Amino acid sequence: MDTAKKKFLSREEILQINDLPTEDVYIEQWGAWVRVRGLTAAERDKFEQSIIERKGKSTQMNLQNIRAKLVALCVVDENGNRIFTDADVEALGKKSAQALDKIFSVAQKLSGLTPEDVEEMLGN
Repeated sequence: MDTAKKKFLSREEILQINDLPTEDVYIEQWGAWVRVRGLTAAERDKFEQSIIERKGKSTQMNLQNIRAKLVALCVVDENGNRIFTDADVEALGKKSAQALDKIFSVAQKLSGLTPEDVEEMLGN
């Protein structure tokens, strides 16, 4: 493609774009809707760091409360602000597995987290 016809974004244009997808999900167990937002790049790094444990040269997955961790990062209010904090992860882990799994699946999809990403995190 001829570069004369390409549109290049400026710094300001890039920073102003709202590029975080959302999806409203009905949770039967709660009888209500929640809004799920895809991760920001910084949140994805934080999430990945929280589930990887390095011991010497070996790398292991720490799957403890993985659903609750992702739900805490991705459930937002109508304005796109997180409604849970990192301190809520343990309490969220005590909620319905079905409810969290439904939100987790949507959050994974919106954030582009695939099984291949998990393998890459482990260095396989």
